[in-house]
Amino acid sequence: MQIETTSLPGVLLIKPRIFHDDRGRFFESFQAKRYSEHGISLNFVQDNISYSQKGTLRGLHYQLLHPQGKLVSVLQGKVLDVAVDIRLGSPTFGRYFSCELSDENHNQLYIPPGFAHGFYVLSEEVCFHYKCTDYYQPQDERGIAWNDPALDISWPLSEPPVLSPKDKLYVPLKETPIEQLPRMNP
Repeated sequence: MQIETTSLPGVLLIKPRIFHDDRGRFFESFQAKRYSEHGISLNFVQDNISYSQKGTLRGLHYQLLHPQGKLVSVLQGKVLDVAVDIRLGSPTFGRYFSCELSDENHNQLYIPPGFAHGFYVLSEEVCFHYKCTDYYQPQDERGIAWNDPALDISWPLSEPPVLSPKDKLYVPLKETPIEQLPRMNP
C-alpha cells in the first residue's frame, strides 16, 4: 500500500498493492492495523454504497454536528472525486483536491471530518463505496454548490450534470452562514 499526501492536509490518496494472476486480481480494501500505521485510526461505523449513471454529480456534501471522515473508493466504473476544505480557520479553506477513482486503479481517498465531498460519474455507471466515521444524520446534512465560482472546480462536464433536487439548492461557500460551517480543530 502506498499513501500519498495531497495539497489538502489530512486528505490522503491511497494506492493499494494489487496482486494479479491468471484468475484475476486481489487487494485489501481495508485493514485497520495497516491504515492506523498511516494515521487513519478512526473508527469506521457505517458503510454506504451508491449507484449512479454517467453524468451524475453528487455533492458537495458534509455534516455539521456529526462530521464524517470518509474512506471512498469505486467498486465499478470511474469518477472524478473531489474534497473541499470548508473548515473555518484552516490555511487551505476554500481549496479543493480532485482525483480519478476507478475499478481499474482501485485507489481510495481518505477525506477527514470537516471537508465537503462530491463526485462526478465518468463511466456509464458507477458503484461507489464510502466507509464513514460517524452515522448519517439526515437533519445534519449540509452542502456547498457544486459549481461555486470561487472554488473553480474543474469538473469534466460535456453537458449539464444530473443533480438531486437538494444539490440544486446549495449555495456557494461565501454565501453559507459561518455557523453552518465546521471549525478547524486546534
